Amino acid sequence: MYAIVKTGGKQYKVCPGDKINIEKLPAAVGDKVTLDAICIVDGEKTELDPQAAAQTPVEAVVLEQFKDKKKIVFKFKKRKNYKRLRGHRQELTRVQITAVGSEKFEAPKPKKAAAKKDAAKADDAKKAPAKADAAKASEKKTAAKKPAAAKDEAAKKPAAKKTATKKDDAEKKPAAKKAQASAEKAEEE
Repeated sequence: MYAIVKTGGKQYKVCPGDKINIEKLPAAVGDKVTLDAICIVDGEKTELDPQAAAQTPVEAVVLEQFKDKKKIVFKFKKRKNYKRLRGHRQELTRVQITAVGSEKFEAPKPKKAAAKKDAAKADDAKKAPAKADAAKASEKKTAAKKPAAAKDEAAKKPAAKKTATKKDDAEKKPAAKKAQASAEKAEEE
């Protein structure tokens, strides 16, 4: 059994147990809401009349109130130097369908913030010993690599110096030539 419901100007096909994101509803987390059905399909029986279908209850439980991903709105008019960039995040409500007509689904109770924090602390406690073990292992690896690195550095020879050629001397700037010539005269004296 499934239903077509209308909410927030949109239509959704829902079955018991489905989770859907709809336009924001003024309800708190855990509240039960009733959605307007416009079509009900139950096996071979189909109710297409919206007024008759609206009599069949479609119930849901609010799981979460949240904002959607950011959508970029960019306005532009060519040759007019007009550009406007805006972002928009639509507010949404995540609901789980609990019943369509006589067909029902048991909805899980919403998680509380305290339960989430306790679970996070337990995860951190499990990860802490693993991080310490990883740090010790990395220290052992670096200690093992150090002597090999020292050997490599000792094996390297310094690069040979280039000898000056006539071409290099010719390429020197005139100011450098004068300075070199004056240094040579000073040495001779």
